[in-house]
Amino acid sequence: MDYDIVISGGGIAGLTATAAFASAGFRVLCVDPSPPVTDREAAGADLRTTAFLQPAQAFLEETGLWPRLADHAMPLEVMRIVDAGGEHPEPRVIKDFESADLSDRPFGWNLPNWLLRREMSARLNDLANVDFRPGTATTSLFTREGEARVTLSDGARIRTRLVIAADGRNSPMREAAGIGVKTIRFGQKALAFAVTHPIPHGNVSTEIHRTGGPFTLVPLPDHDGRPSSAVVWMEEGPKAEALFNLSDSALEEAMSERACHLFGPLKLASQRTLWPIIAQEADRLAGQRLALVAEAAHVVPPIGAQGLNMSLRDIAVLRDLAMTNPEQMGSQQMLDAYHAKRITDIRARVAGIATLNRISMVGTPALRDLRAKGLDALYSLKPVRTNLMRLGLGTGN
Repeated sequence: MDYDIVISGGGIAGLTATAAFASAGFRVLCVDPSPPVTDREAAGADLRTTAFLQPAQAFLEETGLWPRLADHAMPLEVMRIVDAGGEHPEPRVIKDFESADLSDRPFGWNLPNWLLRREMSARLNDLANVDFRPGTATTSLFTREGEARVTLSDGARIRTRLVIAADGRNSPMREAAGIGVKTIRFGQKALAFAVTHPIPHGNVSTEIHRTGGPFTLVPLPDHDGRPSSAVVWMEEGPKAEALFNLSDSALEEAMSERACHLFGPLKLASQRTLWPIIAQEADRLAGQRLALVAEAAHVVPPIGAQGLNMSLRDIAVLRDLAMTNPEQMGSQQMLDAYHAKRITDIRARVAGIATLNRISMVGTPALRDLRAKGLDALYSLKPVRTNLMRLGLGTGN
């Protein structure tokens, strides 16, 4: 065999999987058609952020990635939900979910996606058993009982025991294996950008609900001496596109109003990007000599920091199965076990987050009032509140 594992996809999930399996002693090839954009101001930089929840942070520690990330991470100690669905865009229900209710550690740690790619790529350079080939794509997949053969865009033909598809929601490897997907389209898009503001965020992640979807501010380190946050603003597609095309000053006025002026006037502090919002799940998580992880397996709207944390659970389960029985790497027994361990959680979370997103989109006054009452009722019952937090972290049952 040329490698134990070929990973198709060099995004955050693919880079994490590469580090995880290489740190466990396996020989890994990782390919991606585009080199990772690792500069905040470069064209194509991913200006979204990722909040690594407690279990994900522990996994990153095991893979050797966390020491490169820790100094850049902003702790998230409170998740604040604000309902602003009244007649005017102003808070009418504010509820804080505090990490101190569960432990003495933050809920999670937030990092910009472009920086994650930079630090993770650097970590791969330190690992002797990693072959990372940015600018190279997988073009075909042939499998049989004992191995997989992958053809690359440079003409190379690779023999491997296992292929991991971490190549996104339109995964070429998933398609090559004939695995279908179920997709939910919400008619939404999300603007992502960074802002500065005069009122400090206090390590609080704030999710503001009105119509169209949540407006979320996640803490970032100070920028140019001012408090800073990453913003994800979900709206119906045409409205999101109209906002995207506003002048800087007009967008700043609109975002400050949508944020209910909780942080004072918001100032744009980065480029802006626009992303389609869908929910999606694969019909199954594995094929012959192939495992699907991350967005090749599941896509969820950006609510509750679930997306990449689900992806890291995929990778952790696969790695643990491989380490428990290395001789069975890529076997049908291993892949069946992977599917069985992950599919129930994935289906429940995709369905749950899709439902939450629909609730966040409601526009009629009666439904907005019902949403506010529901938030108030859930929060007022401490056992329910703490169980919801544990489920969100992935530590509850």
